[in-house]
Amino acid sequence: MQRSSEEENMKRIQSLILGLVLACLGTTVAFAQAGTSAGEDIKDAGKATKHAAKKTGSAVKKGSKKAVNKTAEKTEAGAAKVKKSTQP
Repeated sequence: MQRSSEEENMKRIQSLILGLVLACLGTTVAFAQAGTSAGEDIKDAGKATKHAAKKTGSAVKKGSKKAVNKTAEKTEAGAAKVKKSTQP
């Protein structure tokens, strides 16, 4: 009878050790993933910033070009009006 209680104690100890090992492994994996994802998050943020800067630069270029062309058109129209009004 005493032998079965010793076996039960061994099984409990084995279960406890196995549980502790699994808990440690789970924690280690969680920390490893957290460290990797933080680095990846920083890289992704840098890439997103680069992409946003490129898009903003392209939009500014397009807007500036449009403004210059409109200004040139209005200048030509104004010059044509002046030339027409000053002709005899």
